[in-house]
Amino acid sequence: MSPTTITPDADVPFSPTLDPDTPLSPSAPDREAGAGRKRRDAPEAGSDGAPHRVDPNRRVENPPLRAVPHLSQEDLDAFGREMEAIRAKHVADLGERDATYIRNVIKAQRRLEVGGRIALELGFIPPLWLAGVAALSASKILDNMEIGHNVMHGQYDWMQDEELNGRTFEWDTACPADQWRHSHNYMHHTHTNIVGKDRDVGYGILRMSDDQPWEPYFIGNPVYASLLALLFEYGVALHDLETEDLRYGRWDWEARRPMLRAIWGKVRRQAAKDYLLFPALAGPFFPIVLAGNATANVVRNLWTFSIIFCGHFPDGVEEFTVEETENETRGGWYVRQLLGSSNLTGGRWFHVMSGNLSFQIEHHLFPDIPAWRYAAMSEDVREACERYGLQYNAGPLPYQLFTVARKIVRLSVPTADEADAYLDGDAGNPVVKTVVRGVRGVAKAAGGGVEAARGAAGVARGAAGMAKAAAEAGAGVVRGAAGAARGGGGTARGGAGAA
Repeated sequence: MSPTTITPDADVPFSPTLDPDTPLSPSAPDREAGAGRKRRDAPEAGSDGAPHRVDPNRRVENPPLRAVPHLSQEDLDAFGREMEAIRAKHVADLGERDATYIRNVIKAQRRLEVGGRIALELGFIPPLWLAGVAALSASKILDNMEIGHNVMHGQYDWMQDEELNGRTFEWDTACPADQWRHSHNYMHHTHTNIVGKDRDVGYGILRMSDDQPWEPYFIGNPVYASLLALLFEYGVALHDLETEDLRYGRWDWEARRPMLRAIWGKVRRQAAKDYLLFPALAGPFFPIVLAGNATANVVRNLWTFSIIFCGHFPDGVEEFTVEETENETRGGWYVRQLLGSSNLTGGRWFHVMSGNLSFQIEHHLFPDIPAWRYAAMSEDVREACERYGLQYNAGPLPYQLFTVARKIVRLSVPTADEADAYLDGDAGNPVVKTVVRGVRGVAKAAGGGVEAARGAAGVARGAAGMAKAAAEAGAGVVRGAAGAARGGGGTARGGAGAA
């Protein structure tokens, strides 16, 4: 195990103990509305003994969260107590089933890795190369998601098994585990979807919220997202470096040197294993094994990117401002976790291969509970959401991924107000602003030309319509005259016959 390069503050534990009365997140506020009010362990029922229920159509004056204007502070606190009761029920039930589950997953992961690497060594036989890539991809996905991610959340610390110690576990990816425990367990899970605090909102690379000010850099949003998906493990590794400071000239090499050294050490070891050691064992088939290992890493990256982004950024997921969460209570924290997450629907093996992060809502509510329990917990959470009039966002992976991609593209182009805010602001390069103004001028001129063309086309269509109507009217007159003539002829013939 490599020495620790980043440690949390003394008062910021990475893995909360599994005690029903302790906070779920290192910085989740352990208070309700009103200073000194004692937190209750049981949900509060109505005066008639029925579960708490809220009319979703009502409106509260000065609601604590703008996304749920029908919930008062007392409603938020009541919801929080219900979530704590759900958690307490599952904490009391932890035992052999949980231990057996995670050990079986670890066994499966190791067998897949061994089988995949052996098959790739014989990858000059095409079917074995495909089988090796599939097995190694599945192995890396299980290692990162169902094992690494969940173990490092402290979900199995209660077992007191050093192999499953969330504080010391290391995983098969480019990001050093110590850095991830800080950027993810603490920064992300404490400040979920708070723009300006949660660096998972865009990873410092993308614009993923309307609350993020637009700048010309974000025109490349679709390109950056594609590269991040392909190289996701490296994006996660660089996450804590705050690389966006490079754009603003605030980069401090000296302050980041220890982190860079740790990242380079981990990347070098991973690259040596996948791109030198195992390919070298294949002798003349070095390129075949190299290609297989690289493909497995890309498959893992694309899969984890899709699961994670679909759990945080599809349609219906809310973002929050720093201001509205400054005095957040524990109940407000629970509701924010719910609204800032989205689930993915699917079968059992889909959930296993997603690390059960397909239940992203439950994961954010209960990050230190073994993830395989989230399916059962989701039933209680969904029922509570119905009573409180809260949206429980869930959908299939293809559709959720489509809405994420649509958001990435949409947020790359500014609205007129966003462009004006950028041009009028103090930040930004003057030369770039001049270019943006020029582009806007051309666009407006082109837009004016287009509108003029549309107007002319409308006039032309109107004239054509009038001409057509006149022609039809003329034709009607002619037909009428012809009919009259035929009628006169008939009369004449009738008169002649009578004579």
